[in-house]
Amino acid sequence: MSTPSEPGHDRSEPGLSVIVGERRQLINLAYRLLGSLVEAEDAVQEAYARWYAMSRQQQEAIESPGAWLTTVAGRICLDMLGSARARRERYVGEWIPEPLPDRTEWFSGRAGGGRAESANPADQVTLDESVNMAFLVVLESMTPAERVAFILHDVFRYPFAEVAEIVGRTPAACRQLASSARRRIRAAQAPAVPTARQAGLVRHFKEAWEASDIEALVELLDPDATMTADGGGLVGTVLRPVEGSERIAQYLIHIAGKAPGLTLLERTVNGRPGLVAQHAGVTVTVAAFSLTGGRITRIWAVRNPEKLRPWIENGQS
Repeated sequence: MSTPSEPGHDRSEPGLSVIVGERRQLINLAYRLLGSLVEAEDAVQEAYARWYAMSRQQQEAIESPGAWLTTVAGRICLDMLGSARARRERYVGEWIPEPLPDRTEWFSGRAGGGRAESANPADQVTLDESVNMAFLVVLESMTPAERVAFILHDVFRYPFAEVAEIVGRTPAACRQLASSARRRIRAAQAPAVPTARQAGLVRHFKEAWEASDIEALVELLDPDATMTADGGGLVGTVLRPVEGSERIAQYLIHIAGKAPGLTLLERTVNGRPGLVAQHAGVTVTVAAFSLTGGRITRIWAVRNPEKLRPWIENGQS
């Protein structure tokens, strides 16, 4: 998992390189806290704006600019999480965290044609187990304070004394928040599936979908599987989760029939094997999967074009 950029280190010179060097760390933190790259960018930009709004004398009085930026960004994210709950209640259909690509797949020649390194903030997010889609979906069930305390302590290894400064509660209260979040994670966590095994299952799923083989699709899906789609009201998709292997398989065959020329690509989605659907060379859907016992139990299909920006920017030649 990610590690903090030594928040307690002495930094007497808040030079430009030091401040700019914190950006990757802040983007990683904010994305995990918010589940949205766009919102993470906004939070980090606001933290930097507050830094540059201070006088040089005020900046020099701060012992650790990195710790200061982390504290400010964490508080901004906490506020954003509170307001996000209200916004997501008004969201059209289901809200799914924003999926992220593995930059090496786009820039190794498989899709990006060997282009120069991108400045896309998605490239700065470290893809580990703390950003897989199943993990992010569980984070969405937490209170804002639980999520912030858990991510800061369990993922980024900040001590509870520093977490308390960000959350605005006592260290003991933050310890309880993180413990409650941990219980939520354990309750929802499925046994880990090796990446190679998941990749093979996703490949078989892709082949069955391309062949419109409904029986093969049903066999690959858990009988109680659930598929959730996120169009944000901007593109057509189901507004409620589709439940059951047969209903999911029928829906997928229906979609394939309505969108001739759809191309399915095997890609890494939030660090795990997934699928990308392209139409006329444009990414229109990114699908993440969760597996249990050799079958697919959850599918998250993101179709909201506002959440596919990293895929469109990185994925088109």
